Amino acid sequence: MSKKKSLFRRFLDSVERVGNALPHPATIFAMLAGVVVILSAIIEVFGLTAIHPGTGESIVARSLLSREGIQWMFENVTANFVAFPPLGLVLVVMIGIGVAEGSGLITALIRALVLKAPDRLITMALVTAGVVSHLASEAGYVVLIPLGAVVFNALGRHPMAGLAAAFVGVSGGFGANFLIGGIDPVLAGLTMSATEILDTDLTITAATNVYFMFVSAFMVILVGTWVTEKIVEPRLGKYEGKEKAIAVEHLSDIERKGIKWAGLSVLVVSGLFLLAVLPENGLLRIPGEPVLQSPFFNGLITAIMIFFLVPGLVYGIVTGSIRSDKDGIKQMVSSMSHLATYIVLVFFAAQFVYYFNYSRLGLILAIEGADFLSNIGFTGIPLMIAFIVVSAFINMFMGSASAKWAIMAPVFVPMFMLVGYHPSVTQMAFRIGDSLTNVITPMMSYFALIVAFAEKYDERYGIGTIISTMLPYSLILGLVWSLLLIVWMLLGLPVGPDGPLHYPAN
Repeated sequence: MSKKKSLFRRFLDSVERVGNALPHPATIFAMLAGVVVILSAIIEVFGLTAIHPGTGESIVARSLLSREGIQWMFENVTANFVAFPPLGLVLVVMIGIGVAEGSGLITALIRALVLKAPDRLITMALVTAGVVSHLASEAGYVVLIPLGAVVFNALGRHPMAGLAAAFVGVSGGFGANFLIGGIDPVLAGLTMSATEILDTDLTITAATNVYFMFVSAFMVILVGTWVTEKIVEPRLGKYEGKEKAIAVEHLSDIERKGIKWAGLSVLVVSGLFLLAVLPENGLLRIPGEPVLQSPFFNGLITAIMIFFLVPGLVYGIVTGSIRSDKDGIKQMVSSMSHLATYIVLVFFAAQFVYYFNYSRLGLILAIEGADFLSNIGFTGIPLMIAFIVVSAFINMFMGSASAKWAIMAPVFVPMFMLVGYHPSVTQMAFRIGDSLTNVITPMMSYFALIVAFAEKYDERYGIGTIISTMLPYSLILGLVWSLLLIVWMLLGLPVGPDGPLHYPAN
């Protein structure tokens, strides 16, 4: 007798059915772009405006059906497509991944991992790698998320569960990390500017949230692992799709030799990069500038491509899977051929995102959301929880964390300072909210890529599959993360070296 599904699982199944009953994801993005066009014209007619809290500028909605709007759409179809950030990143990385995969290196490494690593640690390792991948900019989306699906498939587990575990680490844990990442100086700079509205002597550094982020990283790993194994994977059941699992056979002598030489090539490449980055006069370093602002980090995706390309070539040459330059080029071409669906998706997703930006609907919504929260009259802990919820809601419509914080910081940092909250606490609450809905919003730049990864395992998988799979992470992370912040505040702990040892009465 089949076990009766819980109400929550039936709800998730309904979300998936509704989402996947919709047209193809590319069509959905095209339809959303059309909705934005019509909505922008309606809102312009009603004269919807908002005052930017940072600049005082009046933000007026722009109609895409006006003469100027139609001309802009016509002129920028190609520019929107080409300039969409994930497109170039994915294509560049796939040059290196194509060789590493085509030569057999990735398959051999996964087989070695599956043979040696305890099954019970695989999920936690994937979520942990996702959290740490923030240090490598956005490469986790391109490399780690599909790798998670491949590893789970090789283990006989559902590939979507592996994809989800990696995805929640990479994107859902955006406000958590063990070290300072590239986004931290950006957010801290915006927070510092907002504190100056009250003419204070406070200094906000890139490390302003580091204590809370460090503890949050463990929390995201534990919650992400638990949700994957207790909710997501049981709901998905056994995978019976078309994608065959990698045969888990013991490595041959030539494969072990190939891995050894590939590993040595990685050490050589790493050493060369260190010589180019660590010295202040290094080839990929600007003298006097921090390492995080060096050409190396600005072009990190190139380094990641090389980290796959070089060992892939070495492994192929040692094992004989690459005998000439033609073999390497064939492997690159093969990897690109698998991106056809993604490229079509990106075309329409890019139009939707840039139409939304042009119309200023996202900007106005963010400002209005900030005004709403500032006027509801909450204080103490309820105020912080409301701020997390509003930040999560705004993130559904405006993907860029720095763009949102540029709008919200001038409103909330001074407002919360006046009731006793240090700016570092306000920034941390924003980061929590901003992280929670990353995994369920189509406005996230890499959402189309995640859909394309899922379709590899079942053509029926679509937006509904991704949202229903990732929704438990958003809900449970939201609850646990909020509780963590509440406990942190009640104990009077600083969220970072810039923060306070006390909080206003709650």
